[in-house]
Amino acid sequence: MLKWNRITFNPRIMAGQACIRGMRIPVSLVVNLVAYGKTTTEILAKYPDLEPEDIEQALKYVAWLAREQVYPIQETEKVG
Repeated sequence: MLKWNRITFNPRIMAGQACIRGMRIPVSLVVNLVAYGKTTTEILAKYPDLEPEDIEQALKYVAWLAREQVYPIQETEKVG
């Protein structure tokens, strides 16, 4: 199992969403900023509590989550 030392889950912080180091900065926010073209430098300027390693680990965490395998239902398996 992978170790996520910068990704935390606490039901009292952001309703248990994956966050960065127990702060109210969700992983999803960081990843969305990257997805919409923000650079690490821009993100760190807007969120000075973050560190470059936080952004890197957020991206790796989401990449790991996206490895989920999806098996489409074959036409003969559809119900109804």
